[in-house]
Amino acid sequence: MPESSHALIQNDIVLFGLIAATLAFVFWTASRPSGGWQKFYAVVPPLLLCYFIPGIFNSIGLIDGANSQLYNPVASRVLLPAALVLLTLTIDLKAVLGLGWKLLAMYFGSSLSIMLGAFFAFWLMGQLHPATVAGDTWGGMAALAGSWIGGGANMVAMKEIFQVNETTFGQFVVLDVGVGYVWMAVLIFLAGRAKQIDARSGADTRALEDLQQRLADYSAQHARIPTLADYMLIIGVAFGVVGLAHAVSPPLAAWFAPYPWAHSASLDSPYVWVVLLSTVIGLGLSFTGARKLDGAGASKIGTLLLYVLIACIGMQMDIAALLDRPWLFALGIIWILVHIVLLWGLGKLLKVPFFYFAIGSQSNIGGPASAPVVAAVFHPALAPVGALLGTLGYATGTVLAYLVGIGLRAMAGAG
Repeated sequence: MPESSHALIQNDIVLFGLIAATLAFVFWTASRPSGGWQKFYAVVPPLLLCYFIPGIFNSIGLIDGANSQLYNPVASRVLLPAALVLLTLTIDLKAVLGLGWKLLAMYFGSSLSIMLGAFFAFWLMGQLHPATVAGDTWGGMAALAGSWIGGGANMVAMKEIFQVNETTFGQFVVLDVGVGYVWMAVLIFLAGRAKQIDARSGADTRALEDLQQRLADYSAQHARIPTLADYMLIIGVAFGVVGLAHAVSPPLAAWFAPYPWAHSASLDSPYVWVVLLSTVIGLGLSFTGARKLDGAGASKIGTLLLYVLIACIGMQMDIAALLDRPWLFALGIIWILVHIVLLWGLGKLLKVPFFYFAIGSQSNIGGPASAPVVAAVFHPALAPVGALLGTLGYATGTVLAYLVGIGLRAMAGAG
């Protein structure tokens, strides 16, 4: 960490130990067969604590998650693609495709609701508190739209296109983390109640239940006591693919760099190719004997890596930072509420399971780094579905966010 950090824990190795111990504590208490912990976890899902406790560490100054290298490059560039490999090689592609067109409809409906939410929030805040949308706030919103429809690369692209100043951009980065990650926590919480939600809404869950049952049956059929060789093979496949993806991604990104259309789809970003290659190679392995590695615990190890990732995402959250500009926080809340209401309405219209709503929203708001985490709450093998939809946002995020920026600039009278 840089010397300017005032966090009590400055060493990433110590920080990793704290994160590991925190995850161990959460899972140890959640596994207790009796006592008060069972009542507590009946209300609060363990995954939610794995996300929020590191966020509390960061907010009170115990750690400095923003300047730690645990998330970038360790968790996002190494552990996430490794998890995608392990979870994708266990997937039943035919069953996933059987989830149907409604899943894509929810994804694109999510993108559209984010665009409409930006315009409504800008207009409403202009009525309630004009100072909030004064100056180049519209440019910061365009950058945030890039992140919420696509990802970090799209957000930076909007910053450069609309020449957003550093202060405004930094405030919207905080808003991205504060509002976006809190919404992710809400989705994780509600995922534990998905069956009750689907029962009340009358959603057609047959395709999703069939997929989950087929995955469970396959896992039970091939389950065995893993040996050291099994674990070595699992680790070798996962990180071997990650290494290959990182080796191939830079020249691929460089090859696409001269083409404007590739830049708009973020295909000139090596990280995009790391995620894509890890997912595609893992998917290819699912058609081979490598899929039997799930019987030795491949998906469990992949899920473990995802839990480390979610803790590293959570440790970047600074709850107090948004208090510096509270009306901006209100803008973000209005924006995401419009997204939630519109997407929920579309879900009711299509009678889709809550999973479709959750993954449609998070694949936009969170992108490929966190959408697999939310998907894995429903079933570990569903994580690649989140990764694939999240990656799709890289292709659409720049164009759609650019349209948002043009519209907001006109509303602001800035040209």
